[in-house]
Amino acid sequence: MQDYLIFRLYGPLAAWGDIAVGEYRPSFAHPSKSAIIGLLAAALGIRRDEAERQKSLAEACSFAVRVDAMGTLLRDYHTSQVPSAKKGITHYTRRSELAVDGLNTILSSRDYRCDAAYTVAISMRKGAAFTAQQLADALLKPIFTLYLGRKSCPLALPLQPRVVSAATLRDALATVIFDDDELPGIIQGSHASIYWEEEQTSGFEREHVITRRDAPLSRTRWQFGERRENHCTIRKGE
Repeated sequence: MQDYLIFRLYGPLAAWGDIAVGEYRPSFAHPSKSAIIGLLAAALGIRRDEAERQKSLAEACSFAVRVDAMGTLLRDYHTSQVPSAKKGITHYTRRSELAVDGLNTILSSRDYRCDAAYTVAISMRKGAAFTAQQLADALLKPIFTLYLGRKSCPLALPLQPRVVSAATLRDALATVIFDDDELPGIIQGSHASIYWEEEQTSGFEREHVITRRDAPLSRTRWQFGERRENHCTIRKGE
């Protein structure tokens, strides 16, 4: 048996970072591991520059998500200020970019998911510094503000974290039932997509594997490594 932390994510806007090149900032259709680890770290009060604590948390958590509502795509077209490129100078943070004199204005696009809802399942590996219950308690009383990928994307409903013990991820997700009346007209359709990490005992039949570059390596330098996710589609209620 394994303890699972189960909680729901919903907001009018969410942004799950994908590989970004140049002026376009896309959003994946379901949460990235880096975003979920960031949310848990914020709840625990772990700062971005606490590299070892960030790394320890990321390595301790196995992550899975059920897409309850895919939402719709929103593309935000706006302007942004950036410094000129100079040889030998690298800006690792937005604060560093804005501290430069003579900023240039560029056109930029950012993608968001509107009215998307997800159920997240977290299991802890052996030797983890935190238990599933400690994470649940932190989500109920977070130290830092929680948001859905970007600071402009606040939560619209309580996370309702619960800890359940189950033999498989499938059993754990089936155990926790959230009230869909809180999301009238949003949770629709008869099927849902499930994504989970390879080391989890899922109980689902894998349909295919995707590779995402969302494993957090450095929060201060915005560095991410590749990670593999299994995927399948199930009938809701199974």
